[in-house]
Amino acid sequence: MGNNLLVSSSPHLRSGDSTRRIMMDVVIALLPAAGAGVYFFGVRSALVIAVTILSCVVSEYLARKVMKREQTILDISAVVTGLLLALNLPPAIPFWIAAVGGFIAIVIVKQMFGGLGQNFMNPALAARVILLVSWAQQMTNWVSPGPDAVSSATPLALIKKGQEAVVGVALPSYLDLFIGKVGGSIGETSVLALLIGAAYLVYRKVITLEIPLAFICATAVFTWVFGGDSLFSGNFMYHILSGGLVLGAFFMATDYSTSPVTKKGKIIMGIGCGLLTAIIRLYANYPEGVSFAIILMNIAVPLIDRYTVPKSFGGEKAVA
Repeated sequence: MGNNLLVSSSPHLRSGDSTRRIMMDVVIALLPAAGAGVYFFGVRSALVIAVTILSCVVSEYLARKVMKREQTILDISAVVTGLLLALNLPPAIPFWIAAVGGFIAIVIVKQMFGGLGQNFMNPALAARVILLVSWAQQMTNWVSPGPDAVSSATPLALIKKGQEAVVGVALPSYLDLFIGKVGGSIGETSVLALLIGAAYLVYRKVITLEIPLAFICATAVFTWVFGGDSLFSGNFMYHILSGGLVLGAFFMATDYSTSPVTKKGKIIMGIGCGLLTAIIRLYANYPEGVSFAIILMNIAVPLIDRYTVPKSFGGEKAVA
């Protein structure tokens, strides 16, 4: 009887993962996309990335200090938010708007709701949408890859207008879309770089594939069925390789605090994101819908969890 049994509350399974370790993995996974953005759009892209990261870190430090809360800048979550926000911005964005975006993401969307893990929508995407509504011209000022950095339309904008309507402008090839030699946000154009980072996150077990696969497949099916001149004639490969679909599916929709906890819930969220993205791309005035779709599904996550999280053993009694 010398050995005593220790009884403690759940959880009984513990993981060696920490917030800092997970955030560092995300930063590493985003480096290929950031590097591709700098390669295709020039050094100015690196400056935009630096501005947003600095803005997010400083905003978090000051917000925690003003609110008299424990400092959390060392968990690197603010760095991740800044990097994600930068990758969703045009290369030619004015630096001051990028800095405002960092403040919005950290102070308004994250810290005012309690900090990491308590925000109800992805901070970087919420900031991007607010910037898009507030400064539409600057947020849609796309440039073509290369040293000249001349203004150009994104592949999704060309599809939206119709190739014939854009005189002298041909749709980019699938290879250019895959590599990233097209206009767009800093980190969304190179599908190759994004898939390398996504593979790293899956290998490190930071994310699972339910949301990304459901997201991409739902977008592909809907745009194939309804995106052409007749049913089942849409160019779904263009919709997969263009815009922020791959970036959003693997790096934004999978955010722990704003995604469902069950596999069934993750699939539901992914399908919802895909359908909303396709509907916005095909029928709304704006050619891209990934950010809006993910935010709308972020808001629906509590409802999804309510109906997909299993009841505790023995069931639950209804309260009168």
